[in-house]
Amino acid sequence: MRSALAALLAVVLVAVGCSQETAPPDVYSARTGLLGEQLSVLGWNITLSNLRFAGEHVLVDVDASPADPAAPRAEPKDLRFGLYGALAHPIEADGLTSCRLVTDLRLQPLSAPDPDRLTGTVCLGPQRDQSPVRGVYVYSTRDRIKGTTRGMAAAFPVGLPPTRDDDTGLDLRTTSLDAFRADGVMLGPAALGDPDAFTGSGYMLIGLRIAGVAERYREVSAARGGPTMLVATPTLPVPGINPACDIYGSSVLILPEVSRELVLVEVTLCTQGEINAALLYPTLSLIGTHAALWKTVDD
Repeated sequence: MRSALAALLAVVLVAVGCSQETAPPDVYSARTGLLGEQLSVLGWNITLSNLRFAGEHVLVDVDASPADPAAPRAEPKDLRFGLYGALAHPIEADGLTSCRLVTDLRLQPLSAPDPDRLTGTVCLGPQRDQSPVRGVYVYSTRDRIKGTTRGMAAAFPVGLPPTRDDDTGLDLRTTSLDAFRADGVMLGPAALGDPDAFTGSGYMLIGLRIAGVAERYREVSAARGGPTMLVATPTLPVPGINPACDIYGSSVLILPEVSRELVLVEVTLCTQGEINAALLYPTLSLIGTHAALWKTVDD
């Protein structure tokens, strides 16, 4: 009897050990699994699979259904996907429009054929180097963890002044700023004295450097229940005013490669719309959010 119980206990311990080995720990409190696994996030049961490289893009297949049909869930148009790994800069795209400009590949772009289904392929790129890519994440630009939002002005021609956010432990500073009218005319600081310069629509590309200590950011993410996203407003849906805004987007999830001791993210975000709002009164907001990550390997 004792030998049978001992054998049973050994089997249980081995099973528990194996399950722990195959389930990656959450990365900055983003729910984490391996490609091919189903994760529940933002009201959806989502599976990402078949990560592959084609031309200058990373492709991944998505299949999703409501976690609870009666409960609220993120709108498909608000789901944004990004590449995880030691990349030089974040690469993200809105899921439903991510393959809009990829015309040389045979694929079925991600779509929502009905309210209870998401299916198809997400295209992320350009990304020529395959080696840094360690997975794909998803978050919603509309999902806010209560009490975590901090807004900061980032006005032309200075952008965001050097800023330290004590809540997240992150330092932010502007590295570049380019402002344009909708007709493509670039505006310099002298435009502030031109009464006709700020009429109609326009857009602005804000280069930012986000830095911090990884352990501090990890602690903040755990306390909040998710990582932080940086959102620039105002914005417009794709196709927007200029293709550059489609490429850079107006948000980014701060999800650095987990083995690094420092958070160091170089990103460009776009504000666009009525030119005064987009250039003179834009806002950058740090917001805690829920996210999920599918990794290529368990490390």
